[in-house]
Amino acid sequence: MTVADDNGTLAGRIGDLRVDALHAGQGHEQAARDWAEEWCAERGARRLDIRLTEPVGELFGGYHVRGQLRMRRVSSPPELVDGVTARTMTQDEYPEWLASEKAAYIGDIVRAGALSSEEAARKADRDFAKVIPEGLSTPDNTFLVLEAAGGRIGTGWVKHGYLPGVTYGYSLFIQEEHRGKGYGRAAMAAGEQATLAAGDSMLMFTVWGGNEEAMRLYTRAGYHVMEEYRWIGLPCSAT
Repeated sequence: MTVADDNGTLAGRIGDLRVDALHAGQGHEQAARDWAEEWCAERGARRLDIRLTEPVGELFGGYHVRGQLRMRRVSSPPELVDGVTARTMTQDEYPEWLASEKAAYIGDIVRAGALSSEEAARKADRDFAKVIPEGLSTPDNTFLVLEAAGGRIGTGWVKHGYLPGVTYGYSLFIQEEHRGKGYGRAAMAAGEQATLAAGDSMLMFTVWGGNEEAMRLYTRAGYHVMEEYRWIGLPCSAT
């Protein structure tokens, strides 16, 4: 158990919570969870975070989903939806794309309940400066523009070699007016094609809490939850 500052908010974190098999199923799990919440609240934490690598079950079912890490093995180049093409983003298109990506990233963080809008904006500036310091020329990154019927319908951004053999999908985005037409799967297919072209064999995404539409899409496409991050607000501890 730890309590530490997280972008201006004291947050507790459960490193491990297990009950011996001999005592499982007797209510000890809930008692341990309740103790962890109280322990963190007593030390000033306003939020408790957990990282799960197994199905959430009932114990943490009441915690809010902050984000999920999903992954799928890509064995053969997928076909794009008929009429959809993917091309490399140009330098002229990059500034508008970057501003849009930052805004979407901030919105995801705030919607998941992780940070305030001001804190999320500062985090976005730091994170983007770190992961793409050279912009469009940053090595091992692919920036795509998706087009259909002669017009732009979305964008994609993936990072190759994020882990050995793994490409990380930072963003596969379909413009709102073009959603509901199967283009979301086309964007994922473009990311999978880029994954194989770079020599990787798995594609991984983070899905923020509150984005149920994306979660359903990834589930249908065979992307399994590898890790899930959840949180719950804690009351002020009486002194």
